[in-house]
Amino acid sequence: MEERTTRKSSRERLSELVNTLREEILTGKRSVGEYLPSEKTFAAQFNLSNQSVRKGLEVLVAEGLIEKIPRVGTKVVGPPDGAFVTVKLGFHSSVTGEADIHRLLSLFQKENPHIRVQAVPTSSDSYSYISDYLSSGILDVVMINFKNFQECVENGDEGLLEPMERNPEIYSFLSDAFNVDGRQLVQPFIFSPLILCYNREHFQAANLSEPDSSWQWKDLIEYSSRLAIPNERLGFHCDLYSSNRWPLLLLQTGGKFERHEDGRLKLAGTHMMDALRYCGEMKHSIPSLSEGITTGESELLLAKGKASMIMTSYFYLNYLLGERLSFDIAPVPHFGTPMTMLLNTGFAVNRQSQVKDAAVKLVEFLTSNKAQLFVRQNTYSLPARKSAAEWVGEEKRYLPSRFSLFRETIPGFRYFTDLAISARELSEINQELKMYWAGLETEEVLCSHIEERLTVSSL
Repeated sequence: MEERTTRKSSRERLSELVNTLREEILTGKRSVGEYLPSEKTFAAQFNLSNQSVRKGLEVLVAEGLIEKIPRVGTKVVGPPDGAFVTVKLGFHSSVTGEADIHRLLSLFQKENPHIRVQAVPTSSDSYSYISDYLSSGILDVVMINFKNFQECVENGDEGLLEPMERNPEIYSFLSDAFNVDGRQLVQPFIFSPLILCYNREHFQAANLSEPDSSWQWKDLIEYSSRLAIPNERLGFHCDLYSSNRWPLLLLQTGGKFERHEDGRLKLAGTHMMDALRYCGEMKHSIPSLSEGITTGESELLLAKGKASMIMTSYFYLNYLLGERLSFDIAPVPHFGTPMTMLLNTGFAVNRQSQVKDAAVKLVEFLTSNKAQLFVRQNTYSLPARKSAAEWVGEEKRYLPSRFSLFRETIPGFRYFTDLAISARELSEINQELKMYWAGLETEEVLCSHIEERLTVSSL
């Protein structure tokens, strides 16, 4: 830190002093009536002369933030009316419903009237946009999911993120996923395992027992055929081609992708190819396993009674808020060993932010008990803070009777990285699988293309 400081020009160091003090006062980190450290202390901290420090403090006096009292010291008197700092927050547009983010930001600004939050929608599908926003300083805080974070680390961009204090109140398995070399680079916000959601009335009308943790995929296929009504409703519906869905089946096999000696992925003749082939066979066994569907389509079909079962997440259950539907949830089917895929989303602070204190304060609020409890009580998403996720009390909306099943399934949570592939490789494989499962590529071509594409990408 000291070496970086000394390489800055005197003007840059003076600007840093003024900006730091201004932000600390505007965000309430330095409260009204507090006395600032001596000029000598600031001079040593920012490698400035006493005269330069004096000039910097005069700027803040002129702004009405501090007052110099002769023979006493420098007192904080601001912030004056109308003074504020702006934090630019990049968020996935889906969390408008998944976490009611705009109402959360309103709560934050009521508690912090001198901090304005400018919310900027970003895509969760491409890390490149997030990287550009961070490196250019466009965003101060950014929402990042586990896949985004893996891409960040793979690109060597973790230096763009400001390390934060690990929050002991957040589930450790969520924090661990965003930790690199002991540095907490992303603070978890919401999470979800993949789950099965179903229409209870359809099961009752067909005199069928409801899904439970013993269900295997063969059970789902059987019940799907018994629940389906030609030209009226589907027994089961989901987007198998989503990179947040198909890895589940591979994870449940307990295997990993193999590699050639030179590090290239190996697919032909492997256990993973057997699993991918089975996924294709399952697609033909359940024609309603769809591809290219729009976000929330499965949930809409369920709400309209056009599907009896869907594979979804707690995040997407929010599409059912307000619907007149008796639905419940169950663990996803398996091949003998219960296991599910975990989705994890959090917030990171831009290390180059000019309003870093305010940015950190925003993240601290969003992961506070108040904000996390708000998420639990007003949405179906699972807050990252354990006490909030497991809160029990009077519900404000319909709650599935098995809402808390996530607690029992925690030992079976897995990330796509448990398949021994990178985020880049996941994206490449996903593109090829769409062609293969659609019957537009043979197994031989699939294996060849994946190895060739990843070889080129690795160079």
